[in-house]
Amino acid sequence: MPVPPAATPAALRWTVPVTTVLTALVVAVPAAALSGAAAPLVIGDAGPLVRWGMVVVETVHHLAAALTIGLLVVAAFLVREGRETDRRRTAARVAALAALLWATCATAILVVGFGDLAGIPPSTPGYLSDLSANLWGLEPLRLRLIEVLLVALLVPLAAAARTRGALAWSAALALAALVPQAYGGHASGTDGHETAVTALLLHLGGMTVWVGGLMALGLLLPVLGSALPETLRRYSALATWSFVAIGFSGVLFALLTADDLGDLTTAYWAVIWAKVVLLGVLGAFGVLQRRAIIARGADRPWLFAALAASELAVMAAAVALGTVLSRTPPPEVESSAATDTAVYALTGYPMPPPYAPARLLDVWQVNWLFLLVALIAVALYAVGCVRLWRRGDRWPWWRLLVWVLGWAVFGYATNGAPGVYGRVMFSQHMVMHMTLMMAVPIFLVPAQAITLAYRVLPARKDRTLGPREVLTAVVHSRWAAFVANPLVAGVIFFVSLIAFYWTGLFELALTTHTGHVLMVAHFTLTGFAFVWSLVGQDPGPPRWAPPLRIMVLLGTLAAHAFFGLALMQGTWLLAPGFFKTIEVPWVEDLLVDQQLGGTIAWGVGELPTVVLVLMVMVDWMRSDDRETRRSDRRAERDDDAELAAYNARLQRLAERSSR
Repeated sequence: MPVPPAATPAALRWTVPVTTVLTALVVAVPAAALSGAAAPLVIGDAGPLVRWGMVVVETVHHLAAALTIGLLVVAAFLVREGRETDRRRTAARVAALAALLWATCATAILVVGFGDLAGIPPSTPGYLSDLSANLWGLEPLRLRLIEVLLVALLVPLAAAARTRGALAWSAALALAALVPQAYGGHASGTDGHETAVTALLLHLGGMTVWVGGLMALGLLLPVLGSALPETLRRYSALATWSFVAIGFSGVLFALLTADDLGDLTTAYWAVIWAKVVLLGVLGAFGVLQRRAIIARGADRPWLFAALAASELAVMAAAVALGTVLSRTPPPEVESSAATDTAVYALTGYPMPPPYAPARLLDVWQVNWLFLLVALIAVALYAVGCVRLWRRGDRWPWWRLLVWVLGWAVFGYATNGAPGVYGRVMFSQHMVMHMTLMMAVPIFLVPAQAITLAYRVLPARKDRTLGPREVLTAVVHSRWAAFVANPLVAGVIFFVSLIAFYWTGLFELALTTHTGHVLMVAHFTLTGFAFVWSLVGQDPGPPRWAPPLRIMVLLGTLAAHAFFGLALMQGTWLLAPGFFKTIEVPWVEDLLVDQQLGGTIAWGVGELPTVVLVLMVMVDWMRSDDRETRRSDRRAERDDDAELAAYNARLQRLAERSSR
């Protein structure tokens, strides 16, 4: 007779995370000794306590973060509530404890890591005062401090979470806490900084969801009961995506840390090869889980527990090797001459070749973050179209075409000449900006991606948050109703331009990776919201009448034209410190280039204005046609009762007038 969940000892539930941590430490310590990750430095060695302490604490830190994220993701998106036990409450309580351990480890890394950076042991007099003096000035310490603050906020939020919405927000905050780690990772200081950060984000996100999800399932196994089969099926889909993300991140790391065959035999790459082997073993475990457990409906929980324990042991070893890899010196990769410039010193981005109009099509610099976003968006939309067509539903082919064109334009603006030269030239920066804000949305909005998602994504019947439920919550939220209001969207559209260019935000976007990413995301979403509020046909907040939308459109774009004219006639230089420092040789006059950017901003607004006005007019005519057809159908059903009532009213008025 199976033991009821309530009778399962609490200590037994902690066997999974404790065993995983111990296994990771057993692997991490000898691996660090063999790879040189804990070897003393010739100059500036902080002592064995710091060297070995960082290995141990970082290993526990990674697994605590994974367990926190895994519990929150499983509770919010994978497992349903049941009569037999309160699964979400259990997951939230354990996630809060795991987050507390995560915060503690992050704080310890912050304190001990200063000694690692400064090359002094923590027992040095004045250690804490020196740490506090450099806490915000040194980027590694600043990033770790941000992580500590985010996780500290997560602890009470997870402890108080009871609903699936609160758990979902907690999971989002936990994933956001991984971002500082990506910016301060071991490969983020290489020549390909942006590629390294993207690779680390993929690796950390995939690792925490995959490893943490399995740890969460093992810990919650006594209370899953009848929810186990469906939860495992959903977790399997997430694990597959995580496997792909981790594998692709490895390819990106290989591009950054090896430039000849000799690098592949270094200690750094020996750890990588060991991780590759473990990744292959984990892939085999995934196939076995699908065939032996999920395909049979998870009718043998004991078999899942056995396989999960073995898989977690391999995962723990992989996490331990990841920690050792972050402490192992990578091979020396030859730097290009473009890195010895003021541009690279300020931005971490190499100086592009001399600008010429002929280079608008042959100059490219791959930004993997934006390229992956575009490719995934196109792939998901295409899969949705294929599913509709296979089941016999109609979906216009031209919507797929405009969706692909929109993301192709986005990819060109962020990876092509506008994105490359926009880092050092104001005029080309404005080309990229206007393309993202005004051209891309005109292609994406008519594709009606939200409508396609509603027709393809299945609705969940067990009160869990799936992709459709998350989409519904976003589309019908008060925030969406506020932002999709044409007047609000128009104000945000214009005020964003003023706030960005006439404050320090512009220079921040030019000199930092974070600022650049946020700029691209903000202006793309701002333009999409504005165009959607005018001509969007997807489900969402009620739309304004066409005449009002045209008035808002003309008013907003008149303000946009004013912005362009202000730049054209301006005699002051925006971000002067940046542009004067980099001294781009082919930009002879910075102010003339800025005024050219104003001309581009003013001129680019003309064609989209005409297109948007035409789209609103077409929508106006179609709405009139729809209303006419609706009235005709109603008249056929009730023998034109509305017209008869209207005529009767006129007759009564006439009779009253004659009397």
